[in-house]
Amino acid sequence: MIRNEWRVDPVVLAGAGIALALYAQAWLRLRRRARGSHPLLFAAGIAIGVLAVVSPLDALAEDKLLSTHMAQHLLIGDLAPLLIVLGLRGPVSFFLLPAPALRPLARARLLRLLLEALLRPEVSFAAWAGSLAAWHVPQAYDAALAHPALHALEHATLFLGGLLLWTQIVDPARRARLSAGRRAALAALALVAGAGLSETLIAAGPLYDHYAHVADRPFGLTQATDQSRAALLMMAEQVATLGVATALLLRRHVEQLEVAVTTRGC
Repeated sequence: MIRNEWRVDPVVLAGAGIALALYAQAWLRLRRRARGSHPLLFAAGIAIGVLAVVSPLDALAEDKLLSTHMAQHLLIGDLAPLLIVLGLRGPVSFFLLPAPALRPLARARLLRLLLEALLRPEVSFAAWAGSLAAWHVPQAYDAALAHPALHALEHATLFLGGLLLWTQIVDPARRARLSAGRRAALAALALVAGAGLSETLIAAGPLYDHYAHVADRPFGLTQATDQSRAALLMMAEQVATLGVATALLLRRHVEQLEVAVTTRGC
């Protein structure tokens, strides 16, 4: 039986409230200059991330279905970060933190060095891929389900990895650290990495002992079919996000090359 259980997570709700408040104050400070920003996308990303852990989806993911748990991870680690980063495009990203908060951060040298390191493309990708791979090792996956604190850490690292990856792909602050072609390559590499995990889940037998003991698995699924559906869900979601991002960035890269060739020809 599926439980219609909502739960209050003070940490998640507080984090969401702070994020929305920071965005609102940045929007108000910018006013007319914030036209290039997308507050509805940012709010949707926050809402999706919150619902993934406070709605009945969480109980179903923990107790019954691997495929539902995969859906939860995709919401937390991919779709919510994507929408949040899209919402931060333009000048609003520079005003997200108010001046009183920026001053002590500017003096925190170790924190600045850490942020600079995390925002290197290779480090961002490694953080995303490493968290995705590590938490799907059967022992780590089952341990996270058995220990609430470890489960919260799992969700936090997946969310952070998603934010870092999509920051590199979308480039919300328009720093142009990577060209459109390199961002397309990074998105494609992430798509291949995700496909590797999906193929592993399809090819392998049931991997996660936690779901082997479910007596009344919904929808008549076996453990094997549930795992296959989790893999197919991951593949479909990443094609819809990373695949589309790859195509759009590749198109932009080709257009830039055409402009450069035309300019040289003139």
